[in-house]
Amino acid sequence: MKILLTGADGFTGRPFAKQAAAAGHEVAALRADLTDEVAVLEEVMAIEPDAVVHLAAISFVGHADQAAFYSVNVLGTTNLLDALVQLPRPPRRVLLASSANIYGNSEQSPLQETQPPAPVNHYAMSKLAMEYMSRTYIGRLNLIVTRPFNYTGPGQDPNFVIPKLAKHFAARAPSVSLGNLDVEREFNDIRLVCDAYLLLLAYGEPGEAYNVCSGKPYTLRHVIETFEQLTGHRMKVEIDPRFVRPNEVHRLCGNPDKLNRVASANGIPLETPSLRETLQSMLTHAAL
Repeated sequence: MKILLTGADGFTGRPFAKQAAAAGHEVAALRADLTDEVAVLEEVMAIEPDAVVHLAAISFVGHADQAAFYSVNVLGTTNLLDALVQLPRPPRRVLLASSANIYGNSEQSPLQETQPPAPVNHYAMSKLAMEYMSRTYIGRLNLIVTRPFNYTGPGQDPNFVIPKLAKHFAARAPSVSLGNLDVEREFNDIRLVCDAYLLLLAYGEPGEAYNVCSGKPYTLRHVIETFEQLTGHRMKVEIDPRFVRPNEVHRLCGNPDKLNRVASANGIPLETPSLRETLQSMLTHAAL
């Protein structure tokens, strides 16, 4: 099928496009600025997709322009959905990438999709607003919402902590500046996320939200120790107050049961590389 892909040049978009093409799909990248309502409509009408995967967003929590979270993540998505409902034949499914950050800090862990949202930053709030806004299109579009937990892989922007560490360890740098080392996150592999998106695009239940996760969290200290084991190199870790967020989410771990039920029901196993495998692939990429 022809998949309209937003964010095709992004960290997730590039490998997703490759995996989708390898699975026999035609991928058409949306090039219009999402905030340009007319341009989005014109391009969507020209492509006439069978399905849509919406990945384009401002995703770096520390992004300087707070208003941009809403203009791109909420209004940009609105422009896209407005264009899709005007197609003569609506897409079979529209997958919207939200974020596990909408859950915020919670004593509950691992988190299920039924967990009440409690966003603690503008990125998470904009993603939750996008989810709520998209519900107004249910009945006109077969929408699926994904909530990926933290994931990483080769090609991720070094503003994010794991590629930053990979770059420093590959260069055998003497030191690195980080924020809170005791935060606990899933650091899943980009391959798991792309596989999950393709699975849900084909078999996800319209109107539903799905965690995209493994249920395996690690502290940042553990990640650093694994890099040390892989490289035989130790660095001085300096805590920089600029990287310590006042509303830090301390632990973010998801329950993958709902996603796994879809995979099991359709006999499609999800690739779940180990943390060690993921970090090694990033070290190799960083050394190029």
